[in-house]
Amino acid sequence: MRRLLRRPQAVPRAAALRREWVDVALADGGRIPLLRVRDPRARRIKLSVDERGVRLTLPPRASLAAADRFLHEHGDWLRRQLDLQAAHAARGLIVGQTATLPLLGEEMPLTWRRARATRLDFDAQGRLDFQVPASAGQAAVQRALRDFYEARGRAELGRRLPRHLPGLPRAPRRFLFKRTTGQWGSLAPDASLSLDLALLLARPSAFEYVLVHELCHLLQANHSPRFWREVEARFPDWRDERDYLRREGRAMKARLRALLAG
Repeated sequence: MRRLLRRPQAVPRAAALRREWVDVALADGGRIPLLRVRDPRARRIKLSVDERGVRLTLPPRASLAAADRFLHEHGDWLRRQLDLQAAHAARGLIVGQTATLPLLGEEMPLTWRRARATRLDFDAQGRLDFQVPASAGQAAVQRALRDFYEARGRAELGRRLPRHLPGLPRAPRRFLFKRTTGQWGSLAPDASLSLDLALLLARPSAFEYVLVHELCHLLQANHSPRFWREVEARFPDWRDERDYLRREGRAMKARLRALLAG
């Protein structure tokens, strides 16, 4: 009798990760919680900081002594990132006091006035005008801000998408704006294209790069050399925008989180 062999089921990646929170000391004497993650797919030690906190990723065979040395060597960088996070967290949306809002790479002057409904838009002179009833709560004001950013995002799509559709097998089924912690965009199997709302704080060319990047996944559902050739053909300056997002991205995401409060 022939024996039927069952293929073993793949272990989900999340189940293979080993995570633990540890308390670490900084060079200035302060202490912070740090999430230490041992990842079987990691090839090197990596330290990252975002609105979720500090994370240290270790390859399977990296020793804790090596992890401690890495933290010590990058202590100054870690302190700068934490200070940057704190600075942006302090720049929340305060009714009647916040004087500017970030939009497409600029700090736009903002005026406040009383009105019957909560609404943020441009006035006749092209300045930001936040209309707020006396009874409006913070949640309503933040919701109006999010609605404004999403509306501006859809306007950017309307301006930039048509020039990139030729040559694609199909158009995305729909577009979504979300708040994300890591990636800037994604393309779902059903061809729904999602963009990070924080892109509305970035310069317009960075917004366009992420859009082109995700559209190219309609041609290549990977990050192979063929994929990057597609990106290159449609957006030759993509490296500048990728570097810009790597350099400024954490600050923009932290600023948006502070404005929308969580």
